[in-house]
This record gives sequence, C-alpha cells and structure tokens, in this order.
Amino acid sequence: MPAERHTPRQRLAAAAAFLLFAGGTLWAGAPPAAAAHSAPTPAPVSAPVPAPPPTPAVDGLARTPQMGFNNWNSTYCGADFNEAMVKGIADTFVSQGLKAAGYTYVNIDDCWALPNRDASGNLVPDPVRFPHGIKAVADYVHSKGLKFGIYSSAGTKTCDGQGFPGGLGHERQDANLWASWGVDYLKYDNCNNTGTDARQRYKAMADALKATGRPILHSICEWGVNQPWNWAAEYGNSWRTTFDIRDNWSSMIGIAHQNQPLARYAGPGAWNDPDMLEVGNGGMTDTEYRTHFSLWAQMAAPLLIGSDLRSASAATLAILKNTDVIAVDQDSLGRQGTVVSSSGGLVVMSKPLADGGRSVTLTNETTSAKTLSTTADAIGIGGAASYVLEDLWSKQTGTTTGAISASVPAHGTVMYRVTPGALVPPPTGVSQLSDLPWMSAVGGWGPVERDRSNGEQAAEDGRTLTVGGTTYAKGLGTHAASDITYYLGGGCRSFSVDVGVDDESSTQGSVVFQVYRDGTKVADSGLRTASDPPVRLSAGLTDGTKLRLVVTDGGDGIDYDHADWANARLACGNGPSAGTHAVSDLNWTSAVGGWGPVERDRSNGERAAEDGRTLTVGGTTYAKGLGTHAASDITYYLGGSCSTFTASVGVDDETGGSNGSVVFQVYRDGTKVADSGRVTGADAPRVLSAGLTGGLELRLVVAEGGDGINYDHADWAVPRLSCA
Repeated sequence: MPAERHTPRQRLAAAAAFLLFAGGTLWAGAPPAAAAHSAPTPAPVSAPVPAPPPTPAVDGLARTPQMGFNNWNSTYCGADFNEAMVKGIADTFVSQGLKAAGYTYVNIDDCWALPNRDASGNLVPDPVRFPHGIKAVADYVHSKGLKFGIYSSAGTKTCDGQGFPGGLGHERQDANLWASWGVDYLKYDNCNNTGTDARQRYKAMADALKATGRPILHSICEWGVNQPWNWAAEYGNSWRTTFDIRDNWSSMIGIAHQNQPLARYAGPGAWNDPDMLEVGNGGMTDTEYRTHFSLWAQMAAPLLIGSDLRSASAATLAILKNTDVIAVDQDSLGRQGTVVSSSGGLVVMSKPLADGGRSVTLTNETTSAKTLSTTADAIGIGGAASYVLEDLWSKQTGTTTGAISASVPAHGTVMYRVTPGALVPPPTGVSQLSDLPWMSAVGGWGPVERDRSNGEQAAEDGRTLTVGGTTYAKGLGTHAASDITYYLGGGCRSFSVDVGVDDESSTQGSVVFQVYRDGTKVADSGLRTASDPPVRLSAGLTDGTKLRLVVTDGGDGIDYDHADWANARLACGNGPSAGTHAVSDLNWTSAVGGWGPVERDRSNGERAAEDGRTLTVGGTTYAKGLGTHAASDITYYLGGSCSTFTASVGVDDETGGSNGSVVFQVYRDGTKVADSGRVTGADAPRVLSAGLTGGLELRLVVAEGGDGINYDHADWAVPRLSCA
C-alpha cells in the first residue's frame, strides 16, 4: 500500500519547515515587510494528529463559532483605525441588522497602544487614536448590546514593525487591566516570542484571563506552527490553523485547503480558525466572496468581518447577512464540515447538522463553469425516500430522491441544506450493511468505503477487505475515529460482523470496535491490533431505532488504524409464522436458476417462465415444490423462528429418466446442514432433513454432478419448514 500520509514524523517535519522558513526561531523581530501580520504560506496540513482535543478552556464561551468584526484586514495600522471607526462599526452592526444576524464582537487589532508601557508597567492606549481611552470605547460597544475585543501578542512585542509591547511576562497585569476596561475577547498573536514554548506562553495567558473572573474569549493566533489543534483547546476557544489571509482567490482557497483536514478537532467551545473574512475588501469578485463565506461557514470557522462596514456595498452586506449560511456556521451540533470528494478542482463538502440534515457545498475551483454532482448517500445521509434541497444562496427549494447536482460558475459555490424526509427501514431479510444506505458516516481518514478497505483519503482508493489473511467481498472499510449510523425503525433482530485491522496496515495500527443499539452498547471487540485475526461480533437489535458502529483508536494514536467491518449482516423482520409451511408458498429472498427461472410447483421446463410440468421424480408426482436447474441458489429468510426443513429431492423425469446429475445442499446461514450426495436421473427421490434452530437464512443450493449441466433439472419436492 502507499505509505501512510499522517505519520508523526511527517507532522513534525511540517512544523519544522514552518520554523525554518521564519528563520529558525519564531520571528524575533518584525515579520516580513509585505504586511505587518503576514507570514509565509505553510505547506498544506497533512492530517490530524492522534490526540482528541482536550476539554475547552472556558466553559460557556464560543459554544458556536464566534462572530464579529476585526479591523486588521481593512485598516492595518493606518490612521483610519481609531475610536471613531470602532464606534461607527458598532453603530453599523445595529443599523444594518448585523447584530440581529448574530454578529456580537467588535474587536480592535494591533497598534492600539503606545510603543512603551507606563512607569507601572501598564499598557497605554494611543491618545491620538483613542482620545477617551479603551474603556470608553468598550462601554460604547456594550451600550449597543455588543461585546468588545482587544489584541496582544504572546511575545515581547506585537507583530507590527513599530514595536508595540507584547504580553510575554505581563500576562496577569495585562489581563487584569483588560478586565477592568470591560474586554470580552482577546486575540493573542505569536510574534517576537523569543523561541519559548508556545503551550506555556498561551497557558500563562489563559490562566491570567481565568483569574480575572471575567469571561474573556481567548483566540489563540499561533498560525498553526506548533499544531495548536492538538493542544490549544485546553487554553483557548479558537486557534489559528494558518498564516494570514490575503484578499485574493489564491490565498483564500489555499487557506481553506489547509483547514479542511482538521475537522475532527473542532467542537463547541473550541474551533479551528482559518483567519478573518475578506468579504467586501475588493480583491475578489462577489462570486468568490460567496465561496469564501460559504466555506468558512461549512468549516464551522469564526466569522469575523474584516471590511469597513460603514461603506460596505449592498452586495457585501447581503453576503454577510445571509442568515441561512450563518445558521450552518452556528449550528448547535458544532461539527466542522469535511471534504467528501475532490477531483480536478471540483470539491464537495458535507457538514452534519443538529436537525439530522446536512449542509453541502459544491465548489468549483476552476476557471470555467462546471457541473458538480453528489448524492445523499455520499454526503453521509441516507435511508430516506426523499430529501428537501434548500439552496442557501438562491433560496430555491426542491426535492430529490438522493441525487444532488448543480451548475456552478468559475470560483463559485452552490450551498444546499439537505433535510431527509421519512426514513425507510431496511427490508425484511438478511442484508449486507454495505448494500444499505446509512444515515450518517464519518471516517477518520477519508470517507467510509463500501466493499473495500479505507486506503488513503480519496474515495474508492482502497482494496479488497482483508483481515489476518482472510478476504471478504462485502463490508465497510474505515479508519479511526469513525462513526457510522443506520436507521432500523424498530424492525430488526440482530447484527453480526467480523472485525479487525485491515492487512493494508501491515503490522501497525490498533483499534476498538463498538456496536450500539440506540444509546446502549451491545458489542465491544476489545483492543484489536494489526497482528490479530478477525473476531466475530454479534448483537441483538430488537426494538432498536438506530444501529451505530464506532471505531476508536487503540490508545497509541490513529496512525494506520484501518478498520474493517467485514461481512456485516443485518437481520430484519419476522420469519414465517408458527406452524408447518410449504416452502413454495413462501416468498424467497433471492432465487437464481441455471436455465430459466426457479419455478413454483412445477418443473424447470425450458428457459421461459412457467413452462414446466408437474414435478415428477422416479415416477412419483408432487403437487408442491420448487423446480430449478443447476447451478441454482435459492434463499429464504427465517428470522430465527424455524426448527427443521425437509424435502424429497431428485432429477425431474422430464429429462428422460436417465439424464442429468446434481447435488442438493442445504445451508443454515453459512453452515451446510444437509447434502444429498450425487443424484442422477435414474435415481429414486431422496429425503433431506436439516435442523435450522436459530438460523436467520435457509439457502437451497443445487450444484452440477460433475458431468456438466446438461439435463440437470432438479426438483425440491414437498419442501417443508417447521416454525415456532
């Protein structure tokens, strides 16, 4: 198999590359001259690291991604960054309906302070920019029913080249000062940090903010250099995953690509932050800005407006106030969307929503219009007869049975909210899970695959499912951490599956498989490693509404945790009623004959349906039975309710009395429980009897007798089932 692409060594190498690009230590002086907060664009993030995010630092804050304004993208440290601007933004929030749409924070960025602290070591607001001080501005923002945010850096100085004082070594003093001013939000940057440990620097400020007793949202702006998604949730409410955004298509879409693989680290109170919005700053078209806003919402990113709203165009305001798109970003489930397909610049993302639906983005990154298509099943939502499709930009609403498609302009995005109608339970009988639509499916490294292994991150890039040298034609291939849900509707009885780490992981990887009926765990594999053979799990599902299949890592990180749910079989519905049944009166699950269809209560005849005659073996006629032809395979669902099967078997006399030779076999689930041996056209009928107690399926097989299939007209005469 290809080398696994998310090894710890590669992640460390990527971080080292960031450091080397910046000169071996995190900037000790001003950042590059292109812009005060700019930094080199890092290589794309390769994949999540093993540990799940810790508990968020401040309970109750940022339960959904924060929304508001920050001046940096429109003003930098220009003269127009001042008290009047900040108050004007607060006024505009109210007058233009942005507050009503959910925007809460009015934040100021770098250059608000004088270059030196006062004699007591306190930060001093620039009296030219803020003649009435910061507290007065915060009070004004609060008077509008909004919240106020401020900026600093976890270093000796902030990022602007003028050299404003940073917070390193002054954490308690600065936090107390900000709390006294009524600050509600801190953006804490990463410049001039003297090469000290990022975790300790951000922990120091987190502790200082907590000690003030004032709820202050902590936005960690560490640029993704030290993989903050792996640790920053312990100290803050969001963390930057990239260097600074620029107001152009290339920068914006590149940043989206870097942030997309980190979905598993986002959640209520702790968000991946791909930087502020450029919507309305003039460097992109409105089509590109709609893509920008759509992708940020789909990625559950903080929505911080970076344009001067006092002069915003109607088109800009329409984008920023699209409450349907905002609702996706602010969805209470708190899941970041993931890429479900990406090919040739055509990208589909899916985001689970609290109401059981999905948000879907169809993004065309190419320079000409394209048609993008996906399905309800592919986006991780299935099992319904139909779905409502709500276009969040055009506001048109329609329905689909599962197909989702749109013509998308160059650099454009079509965004749908997909809501399932009534869910459809599985059919009666034994079904392979890989043949059924799931309600939702989330894999830890690429999509969940049907009838193949996980492979890598692309869809359908796996191989035949193989565990411990045993191959399986059917099943689900996934990767820890994984969560797959099927709708049962209360009508299913049992589930069985072979589980293990796929052989494509070589000798690495360890996982735990768990099966849930609704909220109750009904099976657990314990720790399974790549060196273990497959193990069978069975679970009762009676009255269950949902079946949930969970794979967690085995405790040593997610590398190589390629997990197979092999031969995953679901039994639903009731078997035959109590009593003795003529099998030919029952509905089969499947029936395949070798020469024409399987016939009820008549012989095989020729290839046309119902062209046989009365069943006759060795001169004895039978009113009831099944006429077929080798090779034949007929399956009935028992549901565990039947005890015995009996039949007289033989080659039908229509072959001439001496032609043909076959073998009749009876299977209970996968176990052969009766075999006639070789039977020829000259033989009298033979009686077969088989025990079926507890069996879910009865399978009746006719194989040719070793001399080819000519004249192999086979009769299951008077076949009977005894059921309780």
